[in-house]
Amino acid sequence: MSEAFEGAGPEAATCRVVRPGPDFVGKQALTYAPAVSAESVGARGLHMQLVTLPPGARARAHLHEAHETALHVLTGVAGMWYGARLEQHLWSRSGDFVYIPAGVPHLPYNASRTETCTAVIARTDPNEQESVVLRPDLDPLRPPDADVMA
Repeated sequence: MSEAFEGAGPEAATCRVVRPGPDFVGKQALTYAPAVSAESVGARGLHMQLVTLPPGARARAHLHEAHETALHVLTGVAGMWYGARLEQHLWSRSGDFVYIPAGVPHLPYNASRTETCTAVIARTDPNEQESVVLRPDLDPLRPPDADVMA
């Protein structure tokens, strides 16, 4: 990853190449490789990173207050329950783009027993974990063994 960003004024703004930083496990219980963010390049309105869902991985139910999310699935297939009570579902596959509006509860998972799913995430929050609001009340609504690959 690039060195910590020094300075926030327009005079300090420049184009940068950022290599993914060391993986970390976020509040959502998924593994991320941080890249473009407030911390790495001084971004003020977005962040971008990789997320990896190993076979059988499941996030914790959560939402991002006041921030939109877009994903591009690079490898694998992921399912996602979403909505006020996680009553809606979608599948995304390699090559697909996914949009999640601000404030929408969601619970992504990898239903495959053998294939990893990797995606690029972009969010309108430059500090990835700042807008994460966990919703433990929704976690029991979707048991991990209830999902069947479509």
